[in-house]
Amino acid sequence: MINKLSTFKNKMFHTTIGNIGHLCIILSFVASVIATFGYFKSVQTTDLDQQESWKRFSRYAFYIHGAAVVGVIISLFSIIYNHYFEYHYAWSHSSKALPVYYIISCFWEGQEGSFLLWIFWHAVLGIILIKTNKHWEAPVMAIFAAVQTFLCSMILGVVLPVIDLKIGSSPFLMMREAMPDLPIWQMKPDFIAEDGRGLNPLLQNYWMVIHPPTLFLGFATTLIPFAYAMAGLWRGEYSAWIRPALPWALVSGLVLGVGIIMGGYWAYETLNFGGYWNWDPVENASFVPWLVLVATIHCMIIYKTNQTALRTSFILVIATFILVLYSTFLNRSGILGEASVHSFTDLGLSGQLLIYLLFFLFIAIGLLVWRWKEVPSDEKEVSTYSREFWIFLGATTLCLSAFQIIAATSLPVYNKIVEGLGFVSKLAPPADAPTYYSKFQLWFGVGMAVFSGIGQAFWWKKIKQENFAKYFLTPLLASLILTFVVIFFTTKSQTGDFFESPTYIILLFGGIFSIITNGSILFDIFKGNYKLSGGAVTHIGVAMMLLGILFSSGYSKVVSINTAGFNISNDKSFTDNNGKENKENVMLWLNTPQKMDDYTLTYKGVRVEGRELPDYLRPEQVEIIENDFHAVALQDIEQKGKKYYSKGDTLPVFPENKYYEIDFRDKDGKITTLFPRFQINKKMGNSVSPALKRNLGTDLYTYVALAPDLDQREWSKTENYSVAIKDTFFLNDYVAVLDNVTRVNEFEGKPLGAGDAAVQATIKVMGKEFIQYEIKPIFVIRGGMVAMPPIENNEVGIRAKFVNIDPKTGKFEFAFNTTQRDYVVLKAIEKPLINLLWIGTLVLSLGFVMAIIRRYREFRLMRDKGL
Repeated sequence: MINKLSTFKNKMFHTTIGNIGHLCIILSFVASVIATFGYFKSVQTTDLDQQESWKRFSRYAFYIHGAAVVGVIISLFSIIYNHYFEYHYAWSHSSKALPVYYIISCFWEGQEGSFLLWIFWHAVLGIILIKTNKHWEAPVMAIFAAVQTFLCSMILGVVLPVIDLKIGSSPFLMMREAMPDLPIWQMKPDFIAEDGRGLNPLLQNYWMVIHPPTLFLGFATTLIPFAYAMAGLWRGEYSAWIRPALPWALVSGLVLGVGIIMGGYWAYETLNFGGYWNWDPVENASFVPWLVLVATIHCMIIYKTNQTALRTSFILVIATFILVLYSTFLNRSGILGEASVHSFTDLGLSGQLLIYLLFFLFIAIGLLVWRWKEVPSDEKEVSTYSREFWIFLGATTLCLSAFQIIAATSLPVYNKIVEGLGFVSKLAPPADAPTYYSKFQLWFGVGMAVFSGIGQAFWWKKIKQENFAKYFLTPLLASLILTFVVIFFTTKSQTGDFFESPTYIILLFGGIFSIITNGSILFDIFKGNYKLSGGAVTHIGVAMMLLGILFSSGYSKVVSINTAGFNISNDKSFTDNNGKENKENVMLWLNTPQKMDDYTLTYKGVRVEGRELPDYLRPEQVEIIENDFHAVALQDIEQKGKKYYSKGDTLPVFPENKYYEIDFRDKDGKITTLFPRFQINKKMGNSVSPALKRNLGTDLYTYVALAPDLDQREWSKTENYSVAIKDTFFLNDYVAVLDNVTRVNEFEGKPLGAGDAAVQATIKVMGKEFIQYEIKPIFVIRGGMVAMPPIENNEVGIRAKFVNIDPKTGKFEFAFNTTQRDYVVLKAIEKPLINLLWIGTLVLSLGFVMAIIRRYREFRLMRDKGL
């Protein structure tokens, strides 16, 4: 009775948390609607007292909205953290085995959680805007609250009666509500799963703890310039909005850019496509708004000297925000289901997402068209020798780059539209996306580099037609000389041959030219006021990134060349493209050194990852408990001089991950051990993750392309051999010798008793390259019972049992089985100068920070003066 009462109380408590969470969702939605209405009334009324009254009312409504959002987050995280698997969201995305930092990642793995993360950032940013800019509060927050209304509707999870229309998908659905057709409900109505499905193993990476919040903060910040632009059009203040919006546009550029780079670095460390950017549609959909945003920032900066940039700024600010909504639609509507590995499945929200997108698109375009003639614009043409001209060219290049990417990415959308009109469209995304996009984006990269250098020079120097050569001849000649110096040393070091790809020479020149011109400007600025140097620093970072991309992608080199003289595999993935993968992989036999380029490789075996251990485990140290994320220690486990577990202890492990220990010995004898990973991933299919050998100038990017499943291998029929000491015989095509048989005094770590006996044989097997291996089967008599445990050696694929002793003949009988030797097939790629890319991102970020500080100080100074 007591147990039933306790169970009932727990059930009520668990249900109450979900009910509170759902109530908070409804409250946040209603509060955002009220705040939108209140702020709208505040803008529209001309009575000052009424304005303040409505503004104060709306402010409190938005505060309630923010508090309700926090309530939703606390409720959902409590459900996930405490493993309340009666909730579908907790069951779908978490498990008991996950550590706390990955449980945090579970929060935003699903659509509802990621929408909630986006809503949270908007709420935080909205409160900051309320506190920091009272003059623009009403119109800006009216837009903010309206956006929050639409976003909250995505997780509302209510069904309208009569018309039976579902609005949103709630993260607080019970399992029985989400999956009502499961047979288990008929047999056990109160069924609760013992454990959840867990977080996608690919996302169990430290970058996935910080990448999504950063990316969604970047998405959220794009709303601020948009809201200011809409407020400026609404109130007829066509240029005043830029001063408060510009620092936020820079913040958005920094945060969104960092978020994108984090995703690229995660892909580089986790996926095995050979790089950091694969032109996946979802990757593209986040990159395009950033490109347009950067173009927007440049136009906002020059509007004072050329008012034509004001109209362009309105267009680009609107385009940036709409592109964020469009990328959300692409990612979450299910329309990219077959074209992207990152896209979410459709939860029935595609209609809502489309309404969300079209609502703000029509509102923004309507306002702009209404006010277009009133927006100031210069009638005179921009001179070729003006800074505005070159900055416009740079912004245009960024927009063209974005257009090319989004046009190809949107092919599935075009197909759906055509099909919706009753026609047939078979436009397919490019089969080789990296090659397709790169042949266009390479030229846009050249333009960005060159225009950034020229634009900075025009911005800071008084350049006219008559002195044009004076300012550009020196950096031009220096860039040409350095370009040919780099080409010479690149060819000499056999890193690559620029003359095979003339377009690479142009990109190399563009990157060097940008660094030299921006570097000279930076030097001049530092002699005056270094606080003004954010633009030059940012452009240098971009140029470094372009050069890093050029070398690491354009001149990456496969060094795992197959010299064995036979095909590794007849699998289609190895035989396609004229047997490309058979030629570009090496086979490594267990504990057999193999030469590869400048390295000697030795495969040391499969390893298991313990969750709380500094190093990996050998398989013989533990026994994995199936479907439990734990293992039993088969021996004491000591690492780095510390004992972590005793024999028989249970320890948490990552059972889905297999690591392959491979030693890389360089020409100087230095050994680096890498652990490429194979992952059993039921959610997205089994996957391979690389291991990286990092050097100052080059990364060695390695992954296991093929490996046998030792648990599923087949052994040959048993063969018995009766041999005397020093006899020679053949096993699995190897020469074997019974070296000796000796008495032992213990078995399985325990001493033998007075009436017990045990002998151990040492069989030496001569492997390839004359490497000698030992197999030591044992024959035991303990307590009147005979034990003949099989001993396996994966290096030669032999299993041996000591089965009999014949004292008359002095011979010993052994039973042998043979199988395929343990091996891995490894691919290794050199990525030269990839650190230029990562260093460039840091320099780029530093430049953004410097620009943000400068522009915010300017805004604050004018705000405090009442301007």
